[in-house]
Amino acid sequence: MFENIDAVLFDLDGTLIDSAPDLGAAADKMRTDRGLASLPLELYRPMAGAGARGMIAVAFGLSPADARFEALKEEFFLNYEACLAERTYVFDGVAELIERICRSGLKWGVVTNKSARFTVPLTRAMPLFSTAQTIISGDTTPHTKPHPEPLFEAARQLELAPARCLYVGDDERDIVAGRAAGMPTVAAAYGYLGAAADTAAWNADFTIATPSALLTLLKMA
Repeated sequence: MFENIDAVLFDLDGTLIDSAPDLGAAADKMRTDRGLASLPLELYRPMAGAGARGMIAVAFGLSPADARFEALKEEFFLNYEACLAERTYVFDGVAELIERICRSGLKWGVVTNKSARFTVPLTRAMPLFSTAQTIISGDTTPHTKPHPEPLFEAARQLELAPARCLYVGDDERDIVAGRAAGMPTVAAAYGYLGAAADTAAWNADFTIATPSALLTLLKMA
């Protein structure tokens, strides 16, 4: 159970929202535009947390080391910009969770590695984020997670000590960043974990199987 917490910070993709359908669609359009067969969402979903790198790996089997990667990445970004709020949805239980957090008087916000190019229009398009008091993108600071600086910046914007902020994320880098920032951490085991993920090895303070389980940890259940 968490005490002396004044704010809850969340990762975005795979923690608050399921953006895999739009990320997968953006990558799959690259395939169909080239006359290649469409791939099912189930292949894209486990790699959604890796963004363009993950989507291009699924669609074309290429890594950032490939000479073609940069051009494909920008094509993917353009495709994603055109559809980023079409199929993306809030995970079950998240809206109630955020409502309860706000009603309790806690602050809340987002710390994501997604660049502001996508974070800003996406969060503006989704009513859930209208009450967020800080949204830190991957290019808000010179560093991305697992570096703690984005979390430090969120705490500064909230005018809170990092130790008074709880961080929730679905990737090991989220937990690494939160621990480095001195924040208590929660691993979201319902996110884009992939088959090989072992959340117990992340050393988060707690692991939750559903968003609503966080209410118990915050003593709101």
